[in-house]
Amino acid sequence: MTRPSLRREVAAQAVAIRGVSIALACRTFGVSETCYRYKGKRNDENEQIADLLTGLTQAKKNWGFGLCFLYLRNVQGRRWNHKRVYRIYRALELNLRIKPRRRLKREKPDTLNVPTTPNAVWSMDFMADRLADGRQFRLLNVLDDFNREGLALRSISLYLRSVSSVA
Repeated sequence: MTRPSLRREVAAQAVAIRGVSIALACRTFGVSETCYRYKGKRNDENEQIADLLTGLTQAKKNWGFGLCFLYLRNVQGRRWNHKRVYRIYRALELNLRIKPRRRLKREKPDTLNVPTTPNAVWSMDFMADRLADGRQFRLLNVLDDFNREGLALRSISLYLRSVSSVA
């Protein structure tokens, strides 16, 4: 019961039911007398803001608070404070809208051609690993796709050294 609005309500009940003075009720529940006597003045404008915000968010589903506020301020010429409009926006729970995730439209890939004879289609792949002592090595693998036989297995570092020495 720490919110001022709740403390104000409890103080008002104490005044109404128990017949305690306003000053004593406010001192007891820790509410200032100005807070106790405060009445909101612009509820009709708040309802108008709420109606405009719900209409905007239904018409423009991808607009957040910023675009809605700028539309109200710049296009419609409303001079409301952004903090007030945002408070109403949150109270209406318009900030909890979740954007749907956009799906990527992908074309179906072509079917893979299965080779019918050996040595018709080869595949190459690079592999890298590390020895127990920390040295790295890289391999170039050449495979026959028909029978999945390894045709060649070359160490890249040795291959690059032999090519650079020839050139």
